Amino acid sequence: MADATPFTVPEGATGVLVLASGEVIWGRGFGAEGHAAGEVCFHTAMTGYQEIMTDPSFAGQMICFTFPHIGNVGANPDDVEADNPHALGMIVREDVTEPSNFRSVERLDDWMKQHDRIGLAGIDTRALTRRIRGQGAPNGVIAHSASGEFDIPWLLERARAWPGLEGMDLAITVTTETHFGWEGGVWRLGFGYGEEGPEDGRPHVVAIDYGSKHNIFRNLVKAGAKVTVLPATATAEQVLSFDPDGIFLSNGPGDPAATGEYAVPVIRELLATKKPLFGICLGHQLLGLALGAQTTKMFQGHRGANHPVKRLSDGAVEITSMNHGFAVDRDTLPAGVTETHVSLFDGSNCGIEIDGGRAFSVQYHPEASPGPQDSFYLFERFVGMMR
Repeated sequence: MADATPFTVPEGATGVLVLASGEVIWGRGFGAEGHAAGEVCFHTAMTGYQEIMTDPSFAGQMICFTFPHIGNVGANPDDVEADNPHALGMIVREDVTEPSNFRSVERLDDWMKQHDRIGLAGIDTRALTRRIRGQGAPNGVIAHSASGEFDIPWLLERARAWPGLEGMDLAITVTTETHFGWEGGVWRLGFGYGEEGPEDGRPHVVAIDYGSKHNIFRNLVKAGAKVTVLPATATAEQVLSFDPDGIFLSNGPGDPAATGEYAVPVIRELLATKKPLFGICLGHQLLGLALGAQTTKMFQGHRGANHPVKRLSDGAVEITSMNHGFAVDRDTLPAGVTETHVSLFDGSNCGIEIDGGRAFSVQYHPEASPGPQDSFYLFERFVGMMR
């Protein structure tokens, strides 16, 4: 790392990460050329880089992968969680190699170019991760220029001008524009995303899309539901017009307090109907806000596929996938709301439910199956409540 001024472009450098603090980290660019400003975070998963890049929860962020070999299984049209990548870019240790996987359709580099996303290789990702762990997730700009020409003072200005995730409603930028019925079940080798049987007799879930992952809907279908998806701005009247048996609050990016300005009043109206309600990640945070709790910005956040979470009802430990930079403040949970899960990494809140009620939520991502089936019971519980 070096200070932004003065600077000399190292030989062979075609990419750079400029942090708002003035630190400059040189590397080799891949994927699309250009620049993007956002928050720099790290992710500890060893697999699933395509799913991570397309997770709408990563809007406004660039990802430092702690696993050094990213891109070696290529890319394909199946391993995505949204129609396009939402993460701004990726930062990796080793150069992206030729793919070696029978499911690969194209190189990661080509996939990144196709979707206008920037990659930066040759970075000491361990040092960058330690920097984030010690000083918090910084704002920065990632840039790629094949010519190796960079205006570092200008990039530094862009990094310092980016306002940060606090107070930012990003759900509105990634939500669906209209309602639609979800089709297709979970992926199976040799079959793809097949159907899970006829919809007749299945309880009907209306899912509010704050930046949802496709695999959540697939798991709801696998658990026995049929799903209709509505935009983040849907009113309670619009949700109830579909006569749902239950309501789902999806994951998504940004500050839950900002999204909550329009989402919380709707959720409170829906809670009053006593219909079963289930939330994941941002949906968990929004449920907490609707019940009267508060949310806080985390120092470094939780992002990985190896996070142990303790279920307080019986002491069982689930290995979970997480992706969040905000959390529900347990000290602000009101009477009548019980904490159900906690992180074994830092003790932060990972789940709540209404006492004697029909609403619950978790901070982690049960659909990501890192356990691999540790948390599928949550979908079964939700569908069971609707039945």
